[in-house]
This record gives sequence, structure tokens and C-alpha cells, in this order.
Amino acid sequence: MEIAIENKIRYHKLYDLYGSLLTEKQRSAFEYYYLDDYSLSEIASLLNVSRNAVYEQINIATAYLEEYESKLNLLIKTEKTVSILEKMKRLSKDSDALLNLIQELEKME
Repeated sequence: MEIAIENKIRYHKLYDLYGSLLTEKQRSAFEYYYLDDYSLSEIASLLNVSRNAVYEQINIATAYLEEYESKLNLLIKTEKTVSILEKMKRLSKDSDALLNLIQELEKME
């Protein structure tokens, strides 16, 4: 099951935001697969379940992560905030006060 790098990065970000909302089984399968790059067979062996069970847990976990994002939009808001901060930084070269405020905002993330 090849996954485009963009999707993998997106799932990592979504997991950082919403991973704690998943069940322990979903987190374990997700982490082994996306964070540790284990194969379905390796994960099945580690968790003492079938490959199909691992596949299902991963699919359920990613579906939940996408659902949470569609309702809360935290990833979109975070990416938009980072983009705005970067633009403000470029425009604030002449203002130390504005640059200090931007740096304070960045520390909050």
C-alpha cells in the first residue's frame, strides 16, 4: 500500500493534532504504520492480530483524523496562521516592535 508523501505528511500533522482522540488500538496501528514505517505484516505480528485487522484499524484511524479536521479545521487554521506570520515577518524588517510580537505569537504554537 503505497502512500503519497503529501498524504503521509498530512496524516502526521493530523495525528499531532487529533491523535489523542483515537483509541489505543487505532493509535498503535497508526504509529507503527505511519510513524515507524512498519509493514502490515510486521504490525500484525507485533499486535498479534491479522493483517486485515491492522489494515482496518489504520483505515478507521485515518478516517477519524480526517473527520475531526473537517469539523474543527485546526490544521487549516494552523497552516494559515503560520503563512500569515511568515508574511508579517517579511514585512516587519523595519519594525522591531512588530517583529517581537510575531516572535511571541510563534512561541505560542
